[in-house]
Amino acid sequence: MKATGVIRRIDELGRIVIPKEIRKNLRIKEGESLEIYVDNEDRIILKKYSLMKNMEEFVVLLADSLYSLIHKNILITDGDTVLASSGPLKKEYDGKVISEMLDRSLKMRENVVETHKKEISFIEEKKEECTYTIQSIIVGGDAYGLVIAFSNEEPITETDGKMITMATTFLSKYLEE
Repeated sequence: MKATGVIRRIDELGRIVIPKEIRKNLRIKEGESLEIYVDNEDRIILKKYSLMKNMEEFVVLLADSLYSLIHKNILITDGDTVLASSGPLKKEYDGKVISEMLDRSLKMRENVVETHKKEISFIEEKKEECTYTIQSIIVGGDAYGLVIAFSNEEPITETDGKMITMATTFLSKYLEE
């Protein structure tokens, strides 16, 4: 654990403010959930909560299954990172932080289908010239992640889009329970 040097008072309602710089560095957004832990040394630990991260093994299997059916690169994200990927570019995407463009898409709950090659960044440090579909995973009105299929060679088809829609619908319903 590293010290930040920041000290905050607790207000009359028991609240503290996490400084903007810390929220920005840790990509904690307004409305996001934090998990609260206490340890035996009187420490309170706040951890970003990801409903999707709790089912990481499942989303890896889902990404692999989608790839075996449609033969397009598959990415499944939570609000911050690529939790699962499948296809030839798997190693380039696993565990990487999602791009600002995907972050905006998630906030807007956008479902996008691009059938003509277009340049896009799914993660900050990499651009792709590809066709793609991006679908939001919505649970109780909140966006929890994205399912993405993309291809650098073959265009995304209507069937590909339906498969990704089915996957997001399944994940949404699974997470609601």
